[in-house]
Amino acid sequence: MRYADFRHRALRHHSAGIFECEAHFGYILTNSEGKGVPVRFIGEQHVKEDCGFIPSVQDWLMHINPPAWMMKVAVKPKDL
Repeated sequence: MRYADFRHRALRHHSAGIFECEAHFGYILTNSEGKGVPVRFIGEQHVKEDCGFIPSVQDWLMHINPPAWMMKVAVKPKDL
């Protein structure tokens, strides 16, 4: 499922997401002029444009207001 609002950013628009970009695309991309451009630079620029800074995963998660179902803990049977 995809969201066309800010929620999609929580999945990749952070410092760890930029590392994922490098792992997926490599360290350098060649642009249409044949010049190498660091993937990290592209990712950082994109996240800064969207968020104003490069947040961490923690920055995103600490602002999630979890509903009750997210807070439930499973009860384990005593025979395990």
